[in-house]
Amino acid sequence: MSDQFDTPIAERTADETLRQRLSMRTKIILDHTNSVAAQRDHRIEQNRFYYEDDWRYMRFLVPEGLRVLELGCGTGQLLARLKPAIGVGVDFSSEMIAIARRNNPQHTFIVADVEDGNLVSKLVGPFDFIVISDTMGSFQDCITTIENLLPLCTRDTRLIVAYYSHLWEPILKVGEWLGAKTTEPELNWLSSHGIVSILELSGFEVIKREWRQLLPKKWFGLGTLVSRYIATLPGIRRLALRNYVVAQPSRERRLGTPSASVVIPCRNEKGNIEPAIRRLPRFCDDLEILFVEGNSDDGTFAEVLRVQAAYPDLNIKALQQKGTGKGDAVHLGFEKARGDILIILDADLTVAPEDLPKFYAAITSGKGDFINGTRFVYPMETGAMRLLNNWSNRAFARIFSYLLNQRLTDTLCGTKVLSRTNYRKIIANRDYFGDFDPFGDFDLIFGAVKLHLKIVEIPVSYANRRYGTTQISRFSDGWLLLRMVLFAYRKLKAL
Repeated sequence: MSDQFDTPIAERTADETLRQRLSMRTKIILDHTNSVAAQRDHRIEQNRFYYEDDWRYMRFLVPEGLRVLELGCGTGQLLARLKPAIGVGVDFSSEMIAIARRNNPQHTFIVADVEDGNLVSKLVGPFDFIVISDTMGSFQDCITTIENLLPLCTRDTRLIVAYYSHLWEPILKVGEWLGAKTTEPELNWLSSHGIVSILELSGFEVIKREWRQLLPKKWFGLGTLVSRYIATLPGIRRLALRNYVVAQPSRERRLGTPSASVVIPCRNEKGNIEPAIRRLPRFCDDLEILFVEGNSDDGTFAEVLRVQAAYPDLNIKALQQKGTGKGDAVHLGFEKARGDILIILDADLTVAPEDLPKFYAAITSGKGDFINGTRFVYPMETGAMRLLNNWSNRAFARIFSYLLNQRLTDTLCGTKVLSRTNYRKIIANRDYFGDFDPFGDFDLIFGAVKLHLKIVEIPVSYANRRYGTTQISRFSDGWLLLRMVLFAYRKLKAL
């Protein structure tokens, strides 16, 4: 951090300069904030349930051990609970910052106006997460303030804006009148949609939104029950007190032509091995192809070895999984792959290998961080998917879109693409979900959502098998899908 914040004299000078440049409204807010600073932590303790619920969800959004900047940090309680490796808090209240420094000496706290573009240029970025919790309500110029944050970001930086719902304004005013809530100067009237518009105008693209808390009091356990299991339900959640928006910089990122690894899980797919090689376009200079064979009884592995020898000009690897299931095969393939971009292609070839260049182009051009195929845009080849499977897949996709807070039309399309870097991050965070997914699809999707990766879908044509029989059971796999729904609800919603 700049040396100008290191001495009391320099800080007093900065404080006086800050006050001179503030608008009359902002001065009123500053005076109010300074006047309530000494009681701030006591007020938080009085409303412990409300703050604990907010902090718990913030900890879900922000993994520990990263670089975190909080604008409008108050006494530093939220920043401390996020447990960053490097934590920086900025607030224009010198009284608040004094308490934050005393209680959290492991982090850096700065007295400054977050709307001052010169301040942002003095912060040492980039940051992994930038958090603005309630502070946007006091901004004079929301768009310029958010725009000024872009130099502190990489493409992977995530901006989190948390604010209260304007629908609760009358109730909060009553709370102030009754003394249950600190009286505050007039703040900005911001809906969740309004925050999204501001972020998009400021050079950020929104990844997801969430709404939480219907009862901000514990009330003998009723508040916990409602907040976890009712407040997040469709239709009801828009009435919640708190809303959260997660965004990333929208500046386009081009990766050039990185290396790629195509992982092809195969069990009893002997007749599809050579067609996969013949049909797969050579869409980058450094292309690796890994067949992961899963205990076949039709000679699939022998066919993989034959094809490997028959195409010596291609980088083909043959692996045999010790475990069972597609998920285990994908884990093994990704572990052994050396490409910068990791791609899954199902060996049944119902999704055409010829479509893979579209997936590669989408991720290398920065259109998305996790590219997922969808089979429900183009008409399917007759008989490619049974009617009951079609209906259930569409229904489950709608449910998962709600659970994941990102739109997905086809969770079980086998073609998925992500970078090796992001896959390593998913592995590092896998303890949160555990080993729960025999499909392999949800392990990646849930991991991507937990990391706030931008998910983009690419339509693909879905064809009949030319060899072998489907290995999907409508009823047993349908039951597994239902289990995935309940699991996702518990891990992503009922926090």
